[in-house]
Amino acid sequence: MKPFKRRINDSVKGPATFIAKGSKLTGKLTGEGAYVFCGEMEGDCDIQGPVTLAEGGHWTGTLRATEVVIAGIVEGDVIATKRVEIAGSARIVGSLSGHSIAVAEGAVIEGEIKVANGDEPQRYQEKRSAERSQEPSAA
Repeated sequence: MKPFKRRINDSVKGPATFIAKGSKLTGKLTGEGAYVFCGEMEGDCDIQGPVTLAEGGHWTGTLRATEVVIAGIVEGDVIATKRVEIAGSARIVGSLSGHSIAVAEGAVIEGEIKVANGDEPQRYQEKRSAERSQEPSAA
């Protein structure tokens, strides 16, 4: 099995759809490709591709995607068919499931964690700051 590649977005190719800070979406969202949410989402999504909820972002509902990075607040379930990365700034009230899961020190998850491959979630300490834009170091 390949090692868990931190920072799913480091491997994203092509353009992403950004939902800006101060924006609010309500309803059901489906689509393909990479999505980055910096604002608010109330509702459910089913995305074929990676979804990032940035620090300061807020999600209420079910977030379902191929790969997920959470740095903001989620009130609902997070379901990934592949990988999940939970940053130290993340707060999740709901269940979390994925094939591989990495949880940073400081993250809060109030709910069940299900790892589809049977392994325990990986834990890591964030080693790069938001101001740096260097290659990630292995955790």
